[in-house]
Amino acid sequence: MTTPTFLRRAAGAALLTLASLAVHAADLTVSAAASLTNAFKDLGPAFEAQNPGTKLLFNFAASDALLAQIAKGAPADVFASADQETMDKADAQKLLIAGSRRNFVHNTLVLVAPSDSPLGLTGLADLGKPEVKRIAIGNPSGVPAGRYTKGALEAAKLWGVVEPKAVFAQNVRQSLDYVARGEVEAGFVYATDAAVMKDKVKVAATIPTETPISYPIAAIAGGPNPEAARRFVEFVLSAEGQAVLARYGFSKP
Repeated sequence: MTTPTFLRRAAGAALLTLASLAVHAADLTVSAAASLTNAFKDLGPAFEAQNPGTKLLFNFAASDALLAQIAKGAPADVFASADQETMDKADAQKLLIAGSRRNFVHNTLVLVAPSDSPLGLTGLADLGKPEVKRIAIGNPSGVPAGRYTKGALEAAKLWGVVEPKAVFAQNVRQSLDYVARGEVEAGFVYATDAAVMKDKVKVAATIPTETPISYPIAAIAGGPNPEAARRFVEFVLSAEGQAVLARYGFSKP
């Protein structure tokens, strides 16, 4: 007996729907600190090659902003933060799969200036010079790089000098852009960010921080792809993943 046309169409539509769901189920959403943008995009193809059918979807922003998104139910399988404080908050809110949290890289804070700057900045004390009118800093209320910066300046008793000159950025890459475009005389970013634009910014000084700049990564509880999330965390920690991160200036934890 010939199958009625409407039944064939219905069956075809069902198969398409199942195929669409399968594809969607294979997506792996990674919410990561803005400073990881280039490195994670670089290691993505290797992970996908080792995990056929899995497509990485990256969401880069300030760590605090990413946490807020995840807490409100935004789709995410993996969270990589630029500081321990933000990941501690995620843990306290029970957003992480128990036992999945790992530290995977370290970074350093640097003071940068536009590559053609004539000011000759060499350290924090130079930020008090009248020629330095604008300084890019991640907003300490929502950006880990900003909190590291504020802490370093407070330790040097210079926060009161720098704060009136501060141009607060929404993430560390925005601070980098301000400096690269010459819209500010100086800015604070991670060493890995400065390396991405070494033709447009120059490092004036490496800034010691009271708290080591340590990046944690974890799988998100209730994420659509917990098994793929676990594999991604393992890949980031693997020799291959660490080699990619090292090329961008990150150091081992």
